[in-house]
Amino acid sequence: MIRENLLVDIIPAIPGFQFRKFAGPSDYPAMVDVINSGHVADHIEEIVTVEVLASDFAHVTHCDLNTDMVIAEVNGKLIGFGRVWWWVNDVGERIYGLYGAVHPEYRGKGIGRAVLTWEETRIREIAASHPTTEPRFLQVFLMEGAQQRMALLKHAGYAPIRYSFMMVRPDLSDVPAEWPLPDGLEVRPVLPEHRRAIWEASNEAFRDHWGHRPSTEEDYQSFLSWPDVTPHLWQVAWDTATNEVAGMVLNNIFERENEKMGIKRGWTDPICVRRPWRRIGLARALIMRSLKLLRDQGMTEAALGVDADNPNKALHLYESCGYQQYQRSFTMRKAL
Repeated sequence: MIRENLLVDIIPAIPGFQFRKFAGPSDYPAMVDVINSGHVADHIEEIVTVEVLASDFAHVTHCDLNTDMVIAEVNGKLIGFGRVWWWVNDVGERIYGLYGAVHPEYRGKGIGRAVLTWEETRIREIAASHPTTEPRFLQVFLMEGAQQRMALLKHAGYAPIRYSFMMVRPDLSDVPAEWPLPDGLEVRPVLPEHRRAIWEASNEAFRDHWGHRPSTEEDYQSFLSWPDVTPHLWQVAWDTATNEVAGMVLNNIFERENEKMGIKRGWTDPICVRRPWRRIGLARALIMRSLKLLRDQGMTEAALGVDADNPNKALHLYESCGYQQYQRSFTMRKAL
């Protein structure tokens, strides 16, 4: 575990500041406040709830929350935190993920740098028992608005290696009333017994996605327990001859987020089509059907996320469906 004298070395000179261990669910409300306050300050249009955070933490893999997470507080008030975990992706790279957040009121005081130092030190402790023959990287996902954290990471030696976009279709009034599916395919209402097949099909389809890793049973359980899941809005296409899932758009409406931001936005995300059913217009058909469905639900715009270099030219497909680039995000890395 991290040496006590190192903690003394990296703690900022702020009266009442200390690092402590994660205390469990009682920390969730304050953590959510830190995340959402940061999103507001950084103009990131995402609202995290206690329910979502609790669901995420209930299904972590390769992460012990008792040892792989640190809480920063001032006079007993939680004002920041950091967490680390790891995985091995499909191309054999071992990735050590980091996530850190500091409440905007306490930024610029060295707390973010201290949390990052704690995270990197803990990662090196974990990595000491891992093979050194494979490529190993520290990796952070970052939204474009988080400029202070971006500057901190660059100063620490991280560099952007991959870009993605949040895209928005700002108007749903011109969506066609009907859009036929390719022959031999049909959209069926999602039943509980379909969940496993949908999950497996999605995991297979995303094998082509940069950075993909094999899914675990814990991932599937997280998928089942996601608080805001809306399967009645999903558009899942089945091959009538083989009874296999061919493709899907797992639509969602985040009501609390919309209310907070004063918008009526639905999400057409994730989108995927399995290899045997690509290049026949299935993705476009499912997207158009999804847009109509969201419009019928009272939404006035739709959003999704996409890898800028998606090998299946998804960015161009979405642009042709009326989506526009709205906000960038970055994957940043540093070699271990």
